[in-house]
Amino acid sequence: MDIEISADGLRHALAPANKTQATSDFDLNPNLRPSGVQWRAASVLVGLQNYQGRWHVVLTKRSSALRHHPGQIAFPGGKIDAEDADSISAAKREAYEEINLPYHSTEIVGLLPAHETVTGFSVTPVVALIDDGFTPTPEPSEVAEAFRVPLTHVLDFENYAIQNRSWQGITRQYYALPYGPYYIWGATARMLRQFSELLHEAQNA
Repeated sequence: MDIEISADGLRHALAPANKTQATSDFDLNPNLRPSGVQWRAASVLVGLQNYQGRWHVVLTKRSSALRHHPGQIAFPGGKIDAEDADSISAAKREAYEEINLPYHSTEIVGLLPAHETVTGFSVTPVVALIDDGFTPTPEPSEVAEAFRVPLTHVLDFENYAIQNRSWQGITRQYYALPYGPYYIWGATARMLRQFSELLHEAQNA
């Protein structure tokens, strides 16, 4: 997909997200969706960076020592704390803590619809442009590795697959977006697909 990435272009593409229903880990498993869940608020930073002349998405591989989701691929992010003003503040704080991304090195361009996870979080993806010269520096206690995925790979729907695995004794389906040695799946892959769908819609409008 050939698309011009700019702050104004992304704001335009993401504008419909305000009217789009939240995505969910249960999109592919609607019969497993629980009722009466008190979703906990969280946010992540979907960072786009022009690296070596190509646009990329910045992702992390979580530390294998973490209690929750060890070794999984994720955006920088986490739960919204009491001292955070909003989801944007939380996403920027988490990105600073996890990959040493300075607050002034991001330009926020919009939000994706919230994503509900099987672990009980309602996650707001915050889309931002990251300064070209930024180099991620992982915080070892949380992040084993930070890496970039070409945006062209993310935007190509043929790179996505629907797979399944057993979790808590139940077979569940999920999106996967493999890239080289990295297995991007679950909530992260679903949010990237939602982002791609909005950019495709804006391109074809």
